[in-house]
Amino acid sequence: MDSHGQDEQRIVWGVVGTDIGPLLLAATREGLVNVVFHATDAVRDRALDRLASRLGAEPVEAPGSPLLAEAIRQVAAYFAGERRDFDLPLDWSLISGFNREVLRELASGVPYGSVVGYGDLAGRVGQPGAAQAVGAAMGANPLPVVVPCHRVLESDGGIGGFGGGLEAKRRLLALEGVLPEPLF
Repeated sequence: MDSHGQDEQRIVWGVVGTDIGPLLLAATREGLVNVVFHATDAVRDRALDRLASRLGAEPVEAPGSPLLAEAIRQVAAYFAGERRDFDLPLDWSLISGFNREVLRELASGVPYGSVVGYGDLAGRVGQPGAAQAVGAAMGANPLPVVVPCHRVLESDGGIGGFGGGLEAKRRLLALEGVLPEPLF
């Protein structure tokens, strides 16, 4: 509690190396709040500034923190092929409305090794004509990999877009057995 009797927000972060490059993971007391691709120093610093601005607290590097250690462990196990599902508390405070509804449906309804079309996902949340809005929700996903936006494809079978880059999307889909491993 701070001096005004309010719970002080705490944000901890760490970077984990993966097959698709370094990922920044950030957590609050509520759960994992952000996963950021390509977490080089410059990308990491911009992401941490955005978190501080949005959540009202300065993020602290603490990969061993109980708030973050389990998320790092599970992400590492996923990339090692030892974990198919994430069992983590998630802090949804960086996203709201339709986007949050779509991402929650994605997290609970599209399991490892399967894919869904943008339009199909729109239908699942009661908005069958909102495929483009689903695409925007995927682009706004603050928790990629853990909330598996890489599993959303175009209705014609095209891979669609991906905030981490198309090569990362292909590698994630290959890890899950949806696509063959890239040859090189």
